[in-house]
Amino acid sequence: MSGRDKAGLSIRERESALPGMLSSIEPSAARKFVIAIKQLADDLTYGLDGSRFLGSGIDYVQSRQYLDGDPVKSMDWRVTARTGKYHIKEYEAPRRFPAWFLIDTSASMVVSSMARSKYEIALNVAGGLALACLDRTSPVGVLGCGARDVHVKPSLAKDEVMQWLLRLRRHAFNESTELVRRIRELRPTLASRSIIMIISDLHEPGAVHSAALLAQQHEVAVIQMQDPAELLMPGGGFVRAKEAESGRDFVARSKRTMINQEKIENDLRRGGVDHLLIRTDQPYLHRLRHFFRSRGISRGGR
Repeated sequence: MSGRDKAGLSIRERESALPGMLSSIEPSAARKFVIAIKQLADDLTYGLDGSRFLGSGIDYVQSRQYLDGDPVKSMDWRVTARTGKYHIKEYEAPRRFPAWFLIDTSASMVVSSMARSKYEIALNVAGGLALACLDRTSPVGVLGCGARDVHVKPSLAKDEVMQWLLRLRRHAFNESTELVRRIRELRPTLASRSIIMIISDLHEPGAVHSAALLAQQHEVAVIQMQDPAELLMPGGGFVRAKEAESGRDFVARSKRTMINQEKIENDLRRGGVDHLLIRTDQPYLHRLRHFFRSRGISRGGR
C-alpha cells in the first residue's frame, strides 16, 4: 500500500489526483455519507439473523439443567418455570466466515444516465452489507476490481471498513476493469471457505465464468448494477460511440440491448452463483433485504 510510481508518488497521492468524486469533498459530505451507510446497515440488519451471507450469528440449540458455575444470564426461565428445575440455554458458536467484497471501480460504473451512478449505489450497498457482516462477527475485506490497487484483508475493525469506503469515493473516468484478473489472483489466497460478494455491472467478458469458478469452493453472491440506458439505447438506426474504459470506438444498433441479460442470469444460475440485479432507476433496499433473507442457513452449504 506504500509503493510509489515512476514519478515518486505514493498510492494515496495518485488517488488524491483522480478527477472524479462522488460528492463534495467537504467534511460534512463525508459525514453524511457515513451516516447513510450506517442507516443502510441498520435497515439490512433487521430480520436477517439467519442469512448465511451476512453471518449466521449465535443460534439457539437446546436447554439443559443448570450446573454450578453456569452464567445466570443464560437462564431459560420458561423451561425453569415449567419443570421446577433451573435450566439454561445453550447456543451454537458463531461461524466466522470471512466476507470479501469485490467492488468494480472501472469507468463503466461511473457513466450514468440517472442522478445516481452504478458506482455510487454500489459503494452504499457494499458499506451497508459490510457493517451488517461485522455485526455478525464476520471479518470483512475488500478488493478493488479496477486498475487501482485496493486490497484490504478481512478484519473486524469497523473503522477500517469506513476508511476504505471513504477512500473509494474518489474515482477515475477512464479506469479499466480488472474483475477477472482480481478473482484469479484472489482464489489461491483463500485458505478457508469464505463469503464472496461481487458488486459489478459485469461488462468484462469472462466475469460470469470467473464467479462460477469461485462458487465451486465458496459462498458467492453477485450484485449486478445496471443503468437503464444499458437496456435500450434511444433513437433508431446506428450509433457511433466510445467505450468508457478502453477508449475504443464502436458502432452499435440502437434498438438492441448492450448486454445479454438472460444469458448472464442463466450462466450464473448454472454456476451455482446467487444473483441480484439492482437498477439505478428503481428502489433497491427491499429487494436487497429480501435477497439475503431468502438465502438463510436453512439452505445449508453446497
